[in-house]
Amino acid sequence: MPDLPVLLTYIAVLTGFVFFPGPSILLTLTRSSTSGIRVGVATSLGIGLGDLVHTFMAVVGISAILLASAQAFTLIKLLGAGYLIKIGLRSLFEGRLRKTSEAAPPISVSQAFRQACLAEILNPKSAMFFLAFLPQFVDPRHGEISLQLTIFGLLFVLMGPWRRW
Repeated sequence: MPDLPVLLTYIAVLTGFVFFPGPSILLTLTRSSTSGIRVGVATSLGIGLGDLVHTFMAVVGISAILLASAQAFTLIKLLGAGYLIKIGLRSLFEGRLRKTSEAAPPISVSQAFRQACLAEILNPKSAMFFLAFLPQFVDPRHGEISLQLTIFGLLFVLMGPWRRW
């Protein structure tokens, strides 16, 4: 278990993240405003699941392997970029097929969840965040390293909705 002062410091730093909007906040706001609150919540939950995957990868060391291997890291970056390009092109071409006066059709809850989860998992910046940020708060003198990483990752995921809402 992390030391209480370290845990409180970590929570204070996470609280600071609440006030700085990032891509996940913008995605959630966009989905909410174009497709409704349920889709916004699904987007937020999808991002949270993606962050849980990053937490797991940090705990078991997969993130370290990805960052140590230039080829693996490049592959993840290319997959993430390709996925975002695919979503963008789909939106662009669907928009051209509609009349300009028609509103874009709302995205489904399940589609929003899947897209947000996959976009977060394939986000190399998230992997680097979990690999570089979380270990700074881990102290081997306070117990199992993987347990501490898990606690810090779960706290990040739990504070995530507050960042996006």
